[in-house]
Amino acid sequence: MSSAHHTATPWMTPSEGSGGSLKLANIRAKMGPRGYTIGGVGDSEVVHIMRRRSWCGDSTVRRTSTYNAPGKEKAFIALGSNMGDRIAMIEDACRNMDSRGIKVLRTSGLWETEAMYVKEQNSFINGVCEVETSLGPLELLDEIQNIETSMGRKKIIDKGPRNIDLDILLYGDMTIDDPRLSIPHQLMLERPFVLHPLCELIPNASLPSPHSPLPFLTHLTNLPTPAAPLSTLTPLSQRHPPLTPLTPTRRTHLMAILNLTPDSFSNGGLHTPNAPATLTNTITNLLSSGASILDLGGQSTRPGAIPITATEELSRLLPTISLIRSLPHGQEVCISIDTYRASVARASILAGADMINDVSGGTLDAEMLPTIAKLGCTISLMHMRGTPETMKSQTSYPSGLIPTLTSELLSRVKDAEKAGIRRWRMILDPGIGFAKNLNQNLEILRRLGELRESEGLKGFPWLVGASRKGFIGKITGVGEPRDRGWGTGACVAASVQGGADVVRVHDVKEMKAVVEMGDAIWRV
Repeated sequence: MSSAHHTATPWMTPSEGSGGSLKLANIRAKMGPRGYTIGGVGDSEVVHIMRRRSWCGDSTVRRTSTYNAPGKEKAFIALGSNMGDRIAMIEDACRNMDSRGIKVLRTSGLWETEAMYVKEQNSFINGVCEVETSLGPLELLDEIQNIETSMGRKKIIDKGPRNIDLDILLYGDMTIDDPRLSIPHQLMLERPFVLHPLCELIPNASLPSPHSPLPFLTHLTNLPTPAAPLSTLTPLSQRHPPLTPLTPTRRTHLMAILNLTPDSFSNGGLHTPNAPATLTNTITNLLSSGASILDLGGQSTRPGAIPITATEELSRLLPTISLIRSLPHGQEVCISIDTYRASVARASILAGADMINDVSGGTLDAEMLPTIAKLGCTISLMHMRGTPETMKSQTSYPSGLIPTLTSELLSRVKDAEKAGIRRWRMILDPGIGFAKNLNQNLEILRRLGELRESEGLKGFPWLVGASRKGFIGKITGVGEPRDRGWGTGACVAASVQGGADVVRVHDVKEMKAVVEMGDAIWRV
């Protein structure tokens, strides 16, 4: 934990910085609940901490708005790790904060960066979280330092390697100068690994007065351009490298569709756990053809599909998960479960699956998002309106398709955050074919890059699934879904050009060639 020892800043009078009584005109003083004095001066307030064990020790604090104690305060805490399982360390730190009453309200994405000060060390993963706490600044500092210690943090050299690093960046609208703590964090405006994640949360906010009034996004824009672009990270599983959606040279991942249903629109009835030899052959072929993710579906979500019970859905999924993990190449593949039921998601993850692909974005089961938060896995949030039975009638977008997709997907992100899902555990899907007509599906493919850059959505990875869908048949005149490979290939190429990180396909071998060419053209 970094701290600073320094004298009073230029805007403080000598008496303010010395720990003596405040000798300022027109002070309205009162005693706070933890032994501090608050005085209003002009349009700001100065909080002076008395010399005794108190909320902020022997410190001087300035705030720029009316004080609302007693109660809870919001703070922003930087997260960092460059030792061990870096993502797991940061997630463990967030769980520790939650368990100690420091409620994590939302998180940024995770960003991988080279070490900034001491160069001879591993790269860091960094993020920022917004928390709500009833602790004062020094009490909060004590608590997060206790978390670091409990996680095995040992400081060897200043700014050197560490398995976990937690720093208070902002605490309400306060400016605090204390021998142990400076808020705002003194170095935050020079650190891209702080400003990038902070700007995902509060891009238009600024430091409290009397510091720079410029928005954080402006400070980020004014930093020197890095030699290599920084990217967010989205983990899929412990067996699989994370997605890096802002890396220009990244490769597109192939998610193979493995329907275990008798009524899916394309290949229903071909694969069932009751025919393990056939299923094993299919899985082996998908993996050898280049699939890095297997998306298992135990219930059809085609338009007009009739729901089945969760028990029946799991009877198809659980044996297949077990079968995949028993195969030589099945240990490393990421297993995704295509379901909108929380109970199915939970049982599947506990059985060995890695992520959930929810076509409803968490809208069809109120327990889905809280369940994912508890499991700590990654979820793909797809845009859909209504249900598979009713979505065809909900294709009106009077405010424009892309602006509406943006606002409705942002709503899903906010609901996921409220449920406790970390931003770095979310993948977005525009939902081609779900509450979209033919022209709207084409518009998504045409404007995917614009959607990815929409305010609030930049930095998320994107999953696009157009494989064999009905609009391809209408345009090409190909009635049989399994014969729509050429049309699917065009959609996959458009998805790569638009910036998709994962494409969901039936014909893995053929679409691998499309993806490889698309990556060679556009991912440079």
